[in-house]
Amino acid sequence: MGKKIKDRKMSPYTKNAAISYSIVTAGFVIITLLNMLGMVSSSLQGQLVPICTYIIMAVSLNLVVGISGELSLGHAGFMSVGAFSGIVVSGLLENSSMPDLARLACAVLVGAIFAGIAGFLIGIPVLRLRGDYLAIVTLAFGEIIKNIMNIVYACKDDTGFHISTNPEIGQGSNARMLLNGPMGATAVKKISTFGSGFVLVLIALFVVQNIMNSRQGRAIMACRDNRIAAESIGLNVMKYKLMAFTISASLAGMGGALFGLNYSSLLPIKFNFNTSVLILVFVVLGGIGNIWGSIIAATILTILPEALRQFADYRMLTYAVVLILVMIGTNNLKIRAWFENLWEKIKPGKDTDPDAEGGSAA
Repeated sequence: MGKKIKDRKMSPYTKNAAISYSIVTAGFVIITLLNMLGMVSSSLQGQLVPICTYIIMAVSLNLVVGISGELSLGHAGFMSVGAFSGIVVSGLLENSSMPDLARLACAVLVGAIFAGIAGFLIGIPVLRLRGDYLAIVTLAFGEIIKNIMNIVYACKDDTGFHISTNPEIGQGSNARMLLNGPMGATAVKKISTFGSGFVLVLIALFVVQNIMNSRQGRAIMACRDNRIAAESIGLNVMKYKLMAFTISASLAGMGGALFGLNYSSLLPIKFNFNTSVLILVFVVLGGIGNIWGSIIAATILTILPEALRQFADYRMLTYAVVLILVMIGTNNLKIRAWFENLWEKIKPGKDTDPDAEGGSAA
């Protein structure tokens, strides 16, 4: 009987999924309890929704970088599409009888759809490239999206909703600008919460983990590992890479909507190249293809700059040194082997079956 139970081991994908869900759930429960006890600072409270957003962004980008094996530097562009489309939807529904949670759900859904469409359209030409060329073109498309947002004006007035590149839109005294070109979105009603961010993180994890453990996910990884071999057995490489890219963009739009509705004003310049690189740093630092590693990296690197604010003159220097040391540590074979040996000694569920020991002794 003991041997049968012992043989029922979780697959690596199931184990990683369990770790990811456990980390997120434990973090949410601990922060919620500490907040109820008044032990969470106002600074950390302001970072809770951005932390959830960056976890979603890191997990979604890992689907492209880690699972699909492509380097994308335009992820902030899809985040901006989701953010501003979500803000517009929330503004249009603001005077309705719809509760804030329902408005947020609508905004997140629309943001995910629009970002997914943008990802699909951009992915068709972009994914025909490989390596550095793909990275440069995705970077260019990310900057194009940001610049498009700089010239978009959206307004709600007595006659309805208007969107244009002309700033002279909107008529009547009740006209309200939802998007104001380079000024971005202003007077946004903040409806994002830590609880809603937690739910969206779970959704992002559910989508990515199930893709990894599906037939399509195995096809995507086969295309990543050996493109020629994948094509030789009849896999449509372009189809599977486009699938991963589109889903990743859609999840980024979902995170962008959550992020946009957490601030009273938001500028398009926020979603520039630096934001895309920051999200990529989360993925690389947590381990390419490692979902729970991305969760931890996104959380720590979002909190760290604010925690170092008291060292104003050396804050970014310390931040950079920490990044360098962590990357050296994670890529040093001796250090990694030491941590792996330590984990083998302390990990739960270690084989201590007396029957097995007796059998081996015999």
